[in-house]
Amino acid sequence: MRALLPDLAPWRSSADFRLLWVQGLITYFGSFMALIALPLQIKDLTGSPLAVGAMGAVELVPLVVFGLYGGALADSADRRQVILLTEAGLGVLAAILLVNALLPEPLLWPLYVVAGGVSALAGLQRPALDSLMARIVPHQQQTAAAALNSLRWQIGAIAGPALAGLVVAYAGHGTAYGVTVCTFAASVVLCLRLSPAPPAKEASKPSLRGIVEGARYAWSRPVLLGTYAIDLAAMFFAFPNTIFPFLADELDAEWSLGLMYAAGSVGSLALGLTSGWTSRVRRHGLFVVFGAAAWGLAIAAAGWFSSVWVVLFCLAVAGAGDMLSGLGRSTIWNQTIPEELRGRLAGIEVLSYSIGPQLGQVRAGAMAGWTGTRSAIWTGGVACVASVALLTAALPKLVRYDSETDEDAVRRREARVEG
Repeated sequence: MRALLPDLAPWRSSADFRLLWVQGLITYFGSFMALIALPLQIKDLTGSPLAVGAMGAVELVPLVVFGLYGGALADSADRRQVILLTEAGLGVLAAILLVNALLPEPLLWPLYVVAGGVSALAGLQRPALDSLMARIVPHQQQTAAAALNSLRWQIGAIAGPALAGLVVAYAGHGTAYGVTVCTFAASVVLCLRLSPAPPAKEASKPSLRGIVEGARYAWSRPVLLGTYAIDLAAMFFAFPNTIFPFLADELDAEWSLGLMYAAGSVGSLALGLTSGWTSRVRRHGLFVVFGAAAWGLAIAAAGWFSSVWVVLFCLAVAGAGDMLSGLGRSTIWNQTIPEELRGRLAGIEVLSYSIGPQLGQVRAGAMAGWTGTRSAIWTGGVACVASVALLTAALPKLVRYDSETDEDAVRRREARVEG
């Protein structure tokens, strides 16, 4: 049983990791408050599903643009400063939501402006956060760190929305935004205690040329290319969350809709709580492949079976598979990418795991309108498994990746020792 428990080595060895873990947990709770309250407030003000759905369009472009720029910024600036300033900026945006909610007649347009601003700041911040892990956590503890970070996320993803729903329902939007402001204030205090993370001496200013350099590096590394491609394919073909309301109706189980959205997080949490064994694995490419294939198979099964409890179980298995694949991707990224390119590659990573679900929801909705809800789900799952098989055959180096023998991993480990 001890071998199954999460490996706490990163928590014990790095004070900065502990600070970021606690800071992230606090931020997740505050973010979920706003994440639930914001679309509900738009719904209350307009009564229009289209107006609520427009949030996605408002958020996508800033995420792409600022995610790429944020990657270049993380390589040329102090990552601690980037995290601190963007966290403070997110707190200011939450305060704007609070002020607007307290008006006698809240305005609609600030909600969209804030949604776009949050997406932009998140795009700037995420590469700095992700690239910092490779610096503050020892090379051999990267898988354990990824598991602990994922565990933190799942705790927030399960408890955050539940608490947010209660706060919004019983205390109103203003209270939810007030809680969000308080969590960001606490997060800023914790970020102030982080150690400085200055860029390399030879680092250049953020530029389009630097972003292209990072993209060329990723393209030249089949292992990295495989992690991006498999994640994009899995999310594009098998991310049916947008049609869960229709699936619940077809199963005559409208009461199960919330459980459908939470099931994946439950499965990921279960794997996170038993992730100790993952720290002893060296073939992380297999995590990516098997995890994505398990995700696709489970999604296909969820669309095929007609028992709501079997469907919920399949969605939980899918969540576990997605987490396993995520552990492999995160470990490979942090073990192989050179420090001077880590931020720019983290910006590409933001795109790989954010654009896929967005396009996947469009695919699922369009397919459901054409062939029906359940067929859209199970065919997407089958297509996911097929695409993973094809990509694995096309990029065999991903499956053969070994953290002890891979040239990039060895070079990165030696560079850390010398540093």
